[in-house]
Amino acid sequence: MVLLIQCTDRKGLVATIANVLAEYSLNITTLREFVDQDSNQFFARFVCEGSADYTAIKTDLTIALPQDASITINPNPDKKVAVLVTKEYHCLSDILVRNHFGTLGASVECVIGNHPDLEDLCNRFSIPFHFVSHEEKNKETFEQEIISTLNSYTFDYIILAKFMRILSPAFVATYPMQVINIHHSFLPAFIGAHPYRKAFERGVKLIGATAHFVTDSLDEGPIIAQETISVNHTFTPADMVKAGKEIEKSVLAKAVQLILQDRVFVYGNKTVVFE
Repeated sequence: MVLLIQCTDRKGLVATIANVLAEYSLNITTLREFVDQDSNQFFARFVCEGSADYTAIKTDLTIALPQDASITINPNPDKKVAVLVTKEYHCLSDILVRNHFGTLGASVECVIGNHPDLEDLCNRFSIPFHFVSHEEKNKETFEQEIISTLNSYTFDYIILAKFMRILSPAFVATYPMQVINIHHSFLPAFIGAHPYRKAFERGVKLIGATAHFVTDSLDEGPIIAQETISVNHTFTPADMVKAGKEIEKSVLAKAVQLILQDRVFVYGNKTVVFE
């Protein structure tokens, strides 16, 4: 059993939770907790052995914990994802390989592309591919076609695997904190398009990638994972792009794994991540 709790902090919370779990003969095998002192917020992830009435446990915890407590017990272990792409294949191919060998942590239900370029790749892995063109239509119509396609599937998260279109607030509101993006920059540096060109022009010595939840603010949603690599004066923009693709795959894979294992709490525009 996995138990996730977020609430206002107070003394004795861990003991209170442990006592409730003990009453149901559950053995705590893993416990990670954190208190944000500035907001006085408590976050905890328990992994327990044993079986019990989850509804009864949640009722008892609701009574014992602060009134604002968010309690999730045994999140769905068999998660599903949809993937949105444009033309770049490196992130999608990594996802499909992990899905094929059962190491992704979820099943890929479908891939939707605003160009047809990656259909053959999806066909090789027997994953449904849907081409939804953005050309000669306004954003509302384009996004509604994507939503209509997504409505044919059941999924927990949408992964933007180099989907090079800015999503509208209406689309984001349809899937709150369900859309995960990989940005080819170490945010908050070089927000928006062409970050490698901007990094080259600035003469930086580090480039990176950032996986984050998508919000209404471009590339400013809660950050899940980041990594950097060193570059130097000999790197051209093309060299940076080539190096960046490898780190983009790594960061996106890490972020997806953390989310699918229920290790990420979102609070305001920040995250608490129990790695």
